[in-house]
Amino acid sequence: MRPYVPLNTLKPVGEDIWIVDGPEIGFDYLGATIPFPTRMTVVRLASGDLWLHSPIAFDEALAASLTAIGPIRYLIAPNTIHYWYVPDWKARCPGAEVHAVPNLLRRAKRPFAIDHPLVAWPAAAWPDDFDQDLFTGDVVTEAVFHHRASRTLILTDLIENFELERVESRLLRAVLKLGGAADPDGKAPFDMRLSFWRNRKRIRASARRMLDWAPERVIMAHGRWYERDGTAELRRAFRWAL
Repeated sequence: MRPYVPLNTLKPVGEDIWIVDGPEIGFDYLGATIPFPTRMTVVRLASGDLWLHSPIAFDEALAASLTAIGPIRYLIAPNTIHYWYVPDWKARCPGAEVHAVPNLLRRAKRPFAIDHPLVAWPAAAWPDDFDQDLFTGDVVTEAVFHHRASRTLILTDLIENFELERVESRLLRAVLKLGGAADPDGKAPFDMRLSFWRNRKRIRASARRMLDWAPERVIMAHGRWYERDGTAELRRAFRWAL
């Protein structure tokens, strides 16, 4: 899968918010290893502290670039899949707090300590900076964040939007398209959507709440993110829940 170069580089999204595209990883799924690009979102809070969402593989040069714009204070494991590199960042930034979705430690394949659980609306750890909610499913639980100052919704896997021209494997292109995770109609993969069925009323309420936030941009961990028309893209991608 063709990466979003340059890697390990701060790319401005808006004022006090950046993305950092990282190296590809292999994700084990149904006995196969699927190549996935990685992406971290960085927000400089009103306090000046840095908030790292879904940290990518630790890199010394990247860490130096980050500390040049603010102290790394918060490490976010936003769902039950996107947590792997959090312990590496914590080891090198011991003063940072780890915030993670509930029940992550029961599923995590490497040990690490969590300082605070991420909770659902209306409670939020950073009420001056974010709107926040929690999507709970049988397979994945994901916290979502709306950065108010930049009107940016920050997701991980609730929308996947792979650009097929970046995918070398013809079989993988077919799987992504069949699963509903291909640009220009990216959304949560089909199996993930099914995993929310038992909580569908709460999922519908959360989806409507995100629309009420009226984001201008939507960042996700995999594929092309939405630099504009975020609310319209959100309504399209979550039509399965609405």
